Amino acid sequence: MSSTDSPTPHPVWNPEPVQRAKEHRALLGYRRKLLARLASRLPTSPFRMLPDLVILGAAKSGTTTLHAYLVQSPHISWALRKETFFFTRTYHWGLSWYRAFFELQSVRRRAERTGRGPLLCGEGTPDYLLHPHAPKRLKATIPNAKLIVILRNPVDRAYSLYKHQVQRENEPLTFAEAVDAEADRLDGELERMLADERYHSIHRQDHSYLARGCYMDQLDGWLALFPREQFLILLMDDLAREPERTIRQLTDFLEIPPLDNEGVKKANESIVIEPMEKEVRARLTEYFRPHNARLEEFLGRPLDWDRQG
Repeated sequence: MSSTDSPTPHPVWNPEPVQRAKEHRALLGYRRKLLARLASRLPTSPFRMLPDLVILGAAKSGTTTLHAYLVQSPHISWALRKETFFFTRTYHWGLSWYRAFFELQSVRRRAERTGRGPLLCGEGTPDYLLHPHAPKRLKATIPNAKLIVILRNPVDRAYSLYKHQVQRENEPLTFAEAVDAEADRLDGELERMLADERYHSIHRQDHSYLARGCYMDQLDGWLALFPREQFLILLMDDLAREPERTIRQLTDFLEIPPLDNEGVKKANESIVIEPMEKEVRARLTEYFRPHNARLEEFLGRPLDWDRQG
């Protein structure tokens, strides 16, 4: 391609170049500030808290909305950013790096001394649910943490992740093409991750549209190391239809006072593109049917996801 050629337009989304450049600059600026702040906290890492609760995922299933509710509670101290990615990407950087995300232990002691009640520490990285090494790493670091999972109709979750990756310019294909390409993209990636704990699989992170929706395959790895009572598994449907009841279930699980609020704005659903093609939805519905049946049996409740859309 010559310097005068225009880049090939994306088949479903073509943003204004000026706006995209502005967004990229803002993102880079945020990352630089975050890294600088974390670096400044490293000397005090031994005196910082570790999480009492972790939102594990699933990605694009309402974890940001869940966090937006919980961040209102004065009884939870959150990481510098919601997603630390420690148990997926930076585990080999060491525990001091992880602790740098969190408040000083003296903040908790002060809260207890002044009668503010319990102060928990939390983070939420939706990539944890899928990652093969995250369960054992988390078990070795914070074995008693309360683990929160929120799940969504896997067909809609897959399309939401697709839109997110398109917006981040990580996906050049149409949704149907991306679904068809997943098997080749992910071929051998899990084996490489298992053989080398430092290997970071871009395809499993960005292009696991189907794999991330096979929820019991992921939960099995966590349940092998943690007791069932350490988990709270919620549904995005319930959070949308009955937010007060669902959030009360969450605060009861965390053993903190109920939230007194009028709700939060729903998290952004990425970019707006054409709806999923009906034939693609039908194909994915059939693909996920046995996986959803396993989840229904585990949860002991019907999901009705096969009839949605």
